Amino acid sequence: MAEDWAEGGFGLYVHWPYCAAKCPYCDFNSHVARFIDHPRWRRAYAAELARSASETPGRVLHSIFFGGGTPSLMEPETVAGIIAAARRLWPVANDMEITLEANPGSVEADRFAAFRAAGVTRISMGVQALNDTDLRRLGRIHTVAEARGAFDIARDTFERVSFDLIYARQDQTLDQWRAELNEALAMSVDHLSLYQLTVEDGTAFGDRYALGKLRGMPNEDLSADMYAMTQDICGTAGMPAYEVSNHAVPGAESRHNLIYWRYGDYVGIGPGAHGRITLGGQRYATECPKAPIQWLDAVDRGSGELPRQALDSAEQAQEFVMMGLRVRQGIDPARFQRIAGTPLPPDRIAELVDMGMLYRDQNRVCATPQGFMVLNAVVAALLT
Repeated sequence: MAEDWAEGGFGLYVHWPYCAAKCPYCDFNSHVARFIDHPRWRRAYAAELARSASETPGRVLHSIFFGGGTPSLMEPETVAGIIAAARRLWPVANDMEITLEANPGSVEADRFAAFRAAGVTRISMGVQALNDTDLRRLGRIHTVAEARGAFDIARDTFERVSFDLIYARQDQTLDQWRAELNEALAMSVDHLSLYQLTVEDGTAFGDRYALGKLRGMPNEDLSADMYAMTQDICGTAGMPAYEVSNHAVPGAESRHNLIYWRYGDYVGIGPGAHGRITLGGQRYATECPKAPIQWLDAVDRGSGELPRQALDSAEQAQEFVMMGLRVRQGIDPARFQRIAGTPLPPDRIAELVDMGMLYRDQNRVCATPQGFMVLNAVVAALLT
């Protein structure tokens, strides 16, 4: 295919902005509301799907990802309508992956059968911790028992289920994380997203940290040890990292997220959703208003997007490297040259190879395990 977006695939991201409660570490675009006008949301999603499809006709849709917020709080009728519309508006891959993020609350677990009937093929569950004390610290409103029960229901309902855990938590020791990780692996998962706890500005944790009230956070050495141990344990269990924070049995990788990391095109719909679309040879960054009602009002006026940003070749090249080096398979220097108009600097590649940060694998440039630990610095050294 002539257009560059095809080399990374094409996906659809749908953002649902509502949660039952706001977690203190979360900097995602999520909101708590007493009343939600579900019919209006269905109409808005339908309108935005039609608008986006009119610009990207004929592209084969490989994945749909419902993120949030807590998409498992959506009415199954809304999810079904979005999936049906996407299938009608674009050609779809025979093995299209449709992921829905879920929390382990019992009300949401009861909806799993309805989501499966709607067409969802994969659940990504926000467990975050496997002990109740830390769940409370993280502001989660479920218990470990509820998480395990919801996970069992999900595994009985869907062929593919992933769950998230956060580590490097307050007062967490290396031995505690080892035990928790082994417990997670024993639950017969085929995909785990394992994130170090980061304190983000604008969150409740960020405010506490600024006041010196977020105690027990691990130092850099302990965090690095936890990361290294995570790689060893998951690798031994047959779930190596295929991306910095994501581990999977071979074949169970998140196809939607791989579109991001392979620098494919994706449509972003919903409050705060981002996208990347190539139109007429020009790649654009898209973004939607964050406030739910503001987004709904914008859709009523004809478009749920803010003004698009045209990305120049240097910006695209930087994004391509930042995203591509996150995955084990790394980046294709030939594609970089097509995007940037210039080759990757061979002297810098050689320096980073000598430092043990990068390696060459046939026609690709990849980060080493050491490079993954300081990836931002590696990217900066490669592109500066």
